[in-house]
Amino acid sequence: MNNILITGGNGQIGSELYTVLSERYGIGNIVSLDIQPPRMFGSRREVEHYEIVDVTDYKALRNTIKKYQIDTVFHLASLLSATGELKPDLAWNVNMNGLKNVLDLARDYQLQVFWPSSIAAFGPHSPQINTPQFTVLDPNTMYGVTKVAGELLCNYYFEKYNVDVRSLRYPGLISYKTPPGGGTTDYAVEIFYEAIKHKKYNCFVSAETRLPMMYMPDAIKATLDIMHAPAEQIKIRTSYNLAAISFSAEELANEIKKHIPEFECTYEPDFHQAIADSWPKSIDDSRAREDWGWSHEYDLAAMTADMLEKLA
Repeated sequence: MNNILITGGNGQIGSELYTVLSERYGIGNIVSLDIQPPRMFGSRREVEHYEIVDVTDYKALRNTIKKYQIDTVFHLASLLSATGELKPDLAWNVNMNGLKNVLDLARDYQLQVFWPSSIAAFGPHSPQINTPQFTVLDPNTMYGVTKVAGELLCNYYFEKYNVDVRSLRYPGLISYKTPPGGGTTDYAVEIFYEAIKHKKYNCFVSAETRLPMMYMPDAIKATLDIMHAPAEQIKIRTSYNLAAISFSAEELANEIKKHIPEFECTYEPDFHQAIADSWPKSIDDSRAREDWGWSHEYDLAAMTADMLEKLA
């Protein structure tokens, strides 16, 4: 990696990945791209190279890649699950046409690409416990549909054009640096903000709802681990299952109460519940651990303590 482009640079993953990559490769070698002006997140430094570009605009994206002589793209621009259900046409356009533009440019300019899939690729007929790497993918959300199609597209460009594209099926991601961005697992971020501000939270999924989750430092670690792995170790070019911890909404609330005893959590499931019910409760990520040495560092207790400390 010499000159790196991050699309969706204002987002939850992009904003934190920018900080890590800037420290590792130098701020002058990282370009952040989004459709909105740059936002500052906590202690994040000023962005040296920033482009306001829509990833569905092929020419503008190509011009950015040529301008900065990009060799690596972390393509993170996307509409998430809940937002995608409200705006399905936009979700398809951004998630699919944006990805195809990146893959076409990767083919033409010999770029390495990272693109995130998600547990949203699974559906009601996927096994919900220790969901295997290879299984039924029948999502019932537009976001999930674009993830399945995107995985197949990535594999096609690898097989057909030898594009070095790598992907992870992220679980729900939890971070203290960015506000929730329209995902079904965002309750696990909102709950920390509300616990500190108001000592109470009304959760939009049921207490028993159990989903695979991951603390952002582990997600960034996994992303860089797979991109740095030798090509011969990357044996799956659709997307690797990725896992760290699984917990119910009530278990998370109880862990927070260990630090804030007066915290109260109520539950009022809404349209997010049906989405959550169609997703796995736990993930088998043994292929990622075997192929390129993935391992996570944060469990529920360590993540909760760190989130509350950082937010406070």
